[in-house]
Amino acid sequence: MADEQKSLTDVAKNTGELLQEAGTKTTQTVLAHTEKYHDAYTTIDKIVDSFWERVPYICIAIIVFVIFWLLTKLFKFFVRKTLENRSYTRQNLVLVLNRVGSTAILFFGFLIALVISIPGFTPGQLMSALGIGSVAIGFAFKDIFQNLLSGILILLSEPFRIGDSIVVNSLEGTVEDIQIRATFLRSPDGRRIVIPNATVYTSALTVNTAYQQRRCEFVVGIGYDDDEQKAKQIILDILNNDRNVLSQPAFSVNVTALADFSVNLTVRWWVDTTETDMSSSTSTIQAQVKQAFNANDINIPYPIQELKMAANQPLLNPEASTKETT
Repeated sequence: MADEQKSLTDVAKNTGELLQEAGTKTTQTVLAHTEKYHDAYTTIDKIVDSFWERVPYICIAIIVFVIFWLLTKLFKFFVRKTLENRSYTRQNLVLVLNRVGSTAILFFGFLIALVISIPGFTPGQLMSALGIGSVAIGFAFKDIFQNLLSGILILLSEPFRIGDSIVVNSLEGTVEDIQIRATFLRSPDGRRIVIPNATVYTSALTVNTAYQQRRCEFVVGIGYDDDEQKAKQIILDILNNDRNVLSQPAFSVNVTALADFSVNLTVRWWVDTTETDMSSSTSTIQAQVKQAFNANDINIPYPIQELKMAANQPLLNPEASTKETT
């Protein structure tokens, strides 16, 4: 019994020594590991502490940026209310002041927010960084800067305005918006067309609505046996009685071609685009001309071929032709 008790005591003693030794080794390992990554832990702690220290400044920077953003809205409202009712003000000039001015205010607010939120930051450092990378930025954003400059020049020179109908590189539509990067058109069939400003500025441009008065025209053919003077007088009477046709510049009907099947008359007249649509006026005049020609027995010919035979040429014998074929 005493031997068994002694053995249990020895086992307990050895177990305690082993546990103590294991604890010592574990402690040493943890300490070694901690010392190894002490710098990393210290750096992370500093970053976290620095972040929490900068939180109030970041909040202030956000508030400052929001204030400047609200200032841009106020600036746009002020410019629009001040200039829109003045007769000499060009519409695109208001757009330039709104967009360029608001962008400058917003950029200035962004710089102030950076100075507040980032310790040691100065606008000069940003300018230096932009100067170092200006070549790379220039190549990367060449098209963007080109469209930006072209957009500003378009807004300043004002070759067209919002609401004008224009044609650029065979693309036709009504101008919906002129932005710094691109010009937005609405095509006659209801599609949106986006054209880069550089293309608009450097391409040949047709402004259909640059002038209030526009000329309409169409060509109508009459037969060679019809009286062209009578046909011309009928058309002139129709134009003279139409209230949408302007008397000045004067309308006209002229013989412009002796075609294969008809004598072509070109009808030209002017309309005020603020009162009537060109396509509507053209459709109305054409319909009236067709009805008047029918009422006066004036033929509008379609392509025909006339076969003439000599007087002494015998006709083909149908019976002989039938025998040959059988």
